[in-house]
Amino acid sequence: MKHRFISKRYWKDQSTAMGQSDVLAKAFDDVIDLSLGDPDLTTDAGIINAAFEDARAGHTKYTDFAGDPELIGEIVTFYKDEYDMDVAREEVFVSTSACEGMFLVMEAILDDGDEVILQAPFFTPYPQQVELARGIPVELPTYEEEDFQINIDRLESLITERTKALVINSPSNPTGNCLTVETMEKIAEIAEKYDLIVVADDIYTAFSYQNPFVPFASLPGMKERTIILNSFSKNFTMTGWRVGNIIAPEYIIKVIQQINENVVFTAPSISQRAAIYALRHRAEFQPAMVEEYRKRMFYAADRITQIPKISVINPPKGSFYLFINIKETGLSSTEAADMILQKAHVLTLPGNAFGRCGEGYVRIACTCGVDVLKEAFDRIERALSE
Repeated sequence: MKHRFISKRYWKDQSTAMGQSDVLAKAFDDVIDLSLGDPDLTTDAGIINAAFEDARAGHTKYTDFAGDPELIGEIVTFYKDEYDMDVAREEVFVSTSACEGMFLVMEAILDDGDEVILQAPFFTPYPQQVELARGIPVELPTYEEEDFQINIDRLESLITERTKALVINSPSNPTGNCLTVETMEKIAEIAEKYDLIVVADDIYTAFSYQNPFVPFASLPGMKERTIILNSFSKNFTMTGWRVGNIIAPEYIIKVIQQINENVVFTAPSISQRAAIYALRHRAEFQPAMVEEYRKRMFYAADRITQIPKISVINPPKGSFYLFINIKETGLSSTEAADMILQKAHVLTLPGNAFGRCGEGYVRIACTCGVDVLKEAFDRIERALSE
């Protein structure tokens, strides 16, 4: 919106398909919303009860600037137990979500004009998060015919003297792809060769269906040049609690903390208490949650492969998103998403919202039960047959 009281940086409309989804979801009374990755499941009752007991006990104030000391300790223990990684307390910062964490990271590491290579298709906010820190986002396309793996030659061709960082996301939002260890090892070689820092968006680590998740930072020599972004939103069904964490070398964490003191000061104390319980008791509720999403993903992928003119990688590899190839319909991503909404009353997101290489796809989030997914695909199949 152009107005003299608005910064000129925002005169150009920067709204996205993701940001508009809440409006589109109200277009019809019977819309099935598969657009956003907001789980239909409620946070585990044990987490909720523990958080409120802690609130009654007085955990309603600011925490330590880097985060609740108990939560930091649990994060350190988690990485040792799950991945045999040694993480120091000084290398952990608790953020108000991973989205805020990404902004803090970019603000901490970028000088004006620094370039950040983004694994694409990418989480929609990435480019603007880079630009907010006065950096320049550079799209690194990946393709279905290459299993959405990062092509190392293509990566290397994008590196310039201004390249500071590479953002990777595995399991991926939106493709559901998981980077192989072989691919990550080649990325590690490039990071060392060009002295890059790798920002690993590790949001969907619990949802790796074919192989156990391997942190990029656990590769030899990579811990000192990796920044990990974590969130409790998806792995623990805690989207509304807005709590995540950053793991990075101590000197980066110190700068991130200083920046955050001028943004939100500390993450919500009650949410941090909830996160402590979630980590300590994850074995009690997380397996059933992951199995529910696995069931949904495999059902949806099987249904898609049975519908003419659309396809998807099957079996699914990770996350709870499917990136549906709609190229045979002859429609663009935006046209296909609009047609599916208008005719089937199913809300999806156009693939080009996730980068140029997302054209020809729509993304769905399997955040509804199988019965709802069945109805959604019955409608889509009818719409495509008309």
